[in-house]
Amino acid sequence: MARRDPHNILVIKLSALGDFVLGMAAMKRIREAHPEAHITLLTTPPYEQLARHSPYFNEVWSDGRPEGAKAWMTLIARLRRARFDRVYDLQTSQRSNMIFQALGPFQPPWSGNAPGAKLRHRNPNRDFMHTLERHVDQLKDAGIYPDAPSGPYSAPPPDVSWIAAKAAPERPKPPGTPPPRPYVLMVPGGSAHRMDKRWPPEHYAQLAVGLDKAGFDVLIIGGPQEAMLAHVIQRTAKKARDLTGRTDFARIALLGAKAALAVGNDTGPLHLIAAAGAPTIALFSDASNPELSGPRGHVAILHSPDLRDMPVEMVLKTAANLTPMPASAA
Repeated sequence: MARRDPHNILVIKLSALGDFVLGMAAMKRIREAHPEAHITLLTTPPYEQLARHSPYFNEVWSDGRPEGAKAWMTLIARLRRARFDRVYDLQTSQRSNMIFQALGPFQPPWSGNAPGAKLRHRNPNRDFMHTLERHVDQLKDAGIYPDAPSGPYSAPPPDVSWIAAKAAPERPKPPGTPPPRPYVLMVPGGSAHRMDKRWPPEHYAQLAVGLDKAGFDVLIIGGPQEAMLAHVIQRTAKKARDLTGRTDFARIALLGAKAALAVGNDTGPLHLIAAAGAPTIALFSDASNPELSGPRGHVAILHSPDLRDMPVEMVLKTAANLTPMPASAA
């Protein structure tokens, strides 16, 4: 009897933004492998709208992190009623493995690292692989990516060009309007609990001054809680523009698609900007490992054990090598 292709598929990806963006490469491959299937994403509220606007899912559930026993049982009951015939677990965490166990004893064919999963990813080195290579290798074990490029730096990066394709066209500018200066996106924030992953805002300020002298405008990206970082930068770099708290994920990607350069810490928005195509400088301390989760694309990784020791001159030199200098400053 011929094997029946799955028609009702669940994908699990809960957090965080950088990991979610990297996971979009696997999401795209899953959709390509199952073009006629009904695919549901189980995620969390911050990523619901981004997922709903993507071309990969028919349905998005945002209750992937239930709080309390009642909410947990409600989620499991909902999953049982859906009767999924294939699950791709891109989270592969203790939480998603708990979902696998809770759906027993007759779980659907499950791609992930849960013990007992029918399509378990068995590579013993999976915890030492970059997210992109780990995902394609997992999909290879699941039977939908037989020629998966899983060697170091071989997997394709995520593609978020669909965001720009869905955006409203820009209004035409009046005749005679001078062309704007090319701009650099600056991402000085990050998790409030991981200050060791941040380059000091005073360094970003000096960088912004140097970029302005080189002919670039500087736009500062971040959440509302990072407005103070923008203010610190603007005290020195008077022309830098503060966009903190004013950009959703789609707007960040649109800005990234047209940016001359992006510079930032190891944080989710920088992953999104890199996926949109911007030449990107990602700053890493010893608090995280770019070999496992760094952004990919037109990206330069700069590492210092302590980011306070990363010199501004090194970042400026890397910027000059990564993107052309504006003609007006050449």
